[in-house]
Amino acid sequence: MGNAVKNNERKDMDALEVLKVRRSIREYADKAIPREILEKIVDEARFAPTARNVQPWEFIVITNEATLKKLGELAENGRFLAQAKACIAVFCAETKYYLEDGCAATCNIMLAAAELGVGSCWVAGDKKPYCGQVAELLKVPATYKLVSLVSLGYPKSTKSFYIAEKRALKEMLHWENFEK
Repeated sequence: MGNAVKNNERKDMDALEVLKVRRSIREYADKAIPREILEKIVDEARFAPTARNVQPWEFIVITNEATLKKLGELAENGRFLAQAKACIAVFCAETKYYLEDGCAATCNIMLAAAELGVGSCWVAGDKKPYCGQVAELLKVPATYKLVSLVSLGYPKSTKSFYIAEKRALKEMLHWENFEK
């Protein structure tokens, strides 16, 4: 079938299909995400690849409307966080590969969300001017780095899962060196 959601009914997908249908969703329906779904999404994040199995990540699930609104005010490219039904803040201990590990966990969050019919969008964290304010808002110790904020919600429109053309493989695939 190739589509994650049709008529609000989730269809089970294999991993390759999830990779193809996941899209950034910034408009959400007014429908809460059950706690067990949010826990399942975070549970998949902890299985992300991690350098030397350090697992430096910590995940904060935010569902409080006032906090989501404040996050939307802080993140200049994440204003839509204010309308999300949840957000997962990915923080990592400052290790040599914290950014790579945190990014891998963030990808797992978005892929798990897509499999479960939940829309998501990655809002940058690392080195953004609002990192300290987000950490303070969420009471995170200074020894942790904000890697990402992932907005979550059921898509306002199921058409959102179907859009976005991608470049053809032959346009970007190189063998042995960069020359075409």
